[in-house]
Amino acid sequence: MRLPARRLLPVTALTATSALLTGCFSGADSAAEGDGKRVRVAMMQPPRSGLSPLSDDAFKLSRWSTAETLVKLDADGDAEPALATKWQQSGRTWTFEIRDGVTFHDGSELDAKAVVRSLTTAATASPKPRILDGVELTVQAQDSDTVTVTTADEDPLVPQRLSSPQLSILAAKAYRGKTVNPVGAGTGPFELTKVNGTSSAALDRYDGYWGEQAKSPGIDVKFVPDGTARAAALRSGEADIVEAVPVSQAALLDEELVTEVPMPRTNTLYLNTSDGPFRDAGLRAAAREAIDAKSIVEGVYEGRADIAEGLLGPALPWAAELRSDVKRAAAEKPDGRTITIGTFTDRAELPEVAATLQQQLQKAGFKVKLEIREYANIETDALAGEFDAFILSRATVLDSGDPAAYLYSDFASDGSFNISQLADAQVDAALKKAAGTGTGEARRKAVIAAEAAVLATDAAIPMLHERVIQGDATGVVGAAHDPRERELVTADTYVK
Repeated sequence: MRLPARRLLPVTALTATSALLTGCFSGADSAAEGDGKRVRVAMMQPPRSGLSPLSDDAFKLSRWSTAETLVKLDADGDAEPALATKWQQSGRTWTFEIRDGVTFHDGSELDAKAVVRSLTTAATASPKPRILDGVELTVQAQDSDTVTVTTADEDPLVPQRLSSPQLSILAAKAYRGKTVNPVGAGTGPFELTKVNGTSSAALDRYDGYWGEQAKSPGIDVKFVPDGTARAAALRSGEADIVEAVPVSQAALLDEELVTEVPMPRTNTLYLNTSDGPFRDAGLRAAAREAIDAKSIVEGVYEGRADIAEGLLGPALPWAAELRSDVKRAAAEKPDGRTITIGTFTDRAELPEVAATLQQQLQKAGFKVKLEIREYANIETDALAGEFDAFILSRATVLDSGDPAAYLYSDFASDGSFNISQLADAQVDAALKKAAGTGTGEARRKAVIAAEAAVLATDAAIPMLHERVIQGDATGVVGAAHDPRERELVTADTYVK
């Protein structure tokens, strides 16, 4: 969906934001040797864990087409071959055949031993990648090109789980230090060659790639948390592809440069159920009743979002069809109770959402303080329950193409991303049932039942479902517009 360009950015604003990007891609060859230009990308969030695939940084590796997994997902979320060519299930054990003729970027060969190393490292990490929340698995090599993955309980989603970028297969060199280092260790069409902390990264085409050769000679990445500066980079021609253009900037760009991508992403207010005022279900209900999501969608997102009816949005159309009314606690009067709401600046709309919520909750009788930082500087406190509430833009099928993993990660008692600090037996039971139900209609119903169990607690108040906006310069060909945020620059992407 293309967005209209409504007005021009004032010259003073353009000058100021462009200044933020002076030297943004300095040192990059705009026209490299070979058959095209390097792709210059302005990305939203800097690495949080040195680009370790065991963290959310894995999705950067995936979006740069440098790290690959055994399995990938098609448009419907079904598993299809990647580094594994086929697989079969026998009870709790899945057998995967490894693709022949694949080499890592350091020249070493992909084999079963390498797969065991990567998957075992992920399965035994602390914390685990969230796709493995509640999952115990053992990986063994049967021969040089066959591995088995055995889970403690029969798991119908093992192939989908193995598609998560956090379970990328890397060369042995990646695991020699205290942290997993992906530089020069992937199997994709682009080799990660240089990382400059949280400022930039560079990748070169890998000529030994097992699949279709990349059409671009390389990628130059700049991390630009400021959304206005990212938009300015596209406008000034300093970037070819720009992640997450803020809604406020979309209308200032040429409509031919902007694509709106419906995303399985929900903007949610997580309430701390273990400590502070929101231990009280009645006060959680009061917060829910005070929120006017429509005004947030119209005022902050300029209508480019969908009002949430649940945790799962219109990107999963079956959710609305299966959803029914949820019984919740009655609201109590806040009586001036003070609450602190945290959120982050990396998504430009969230501080505005926080300010709007502050007004709405204060009108309902709460006293509201805001704490807003960059995500890298606030995530740890959010997960530790340091806030009474936290506003998060959350991808709901980010890892497996199936929302059960997201629900477990965020709301199970032992979930690794349980910002609400929720520990509810009924929720845990519903999540366990959803996770163990086979794919198809039965699983979808179980997922919606788990969503209902979460919503009944008011531990999370879904407000809206976002539509992420991507900017592509005129000369860009073949950039991915991926709802799951796994692909961006692929082997088919190049700049004229």
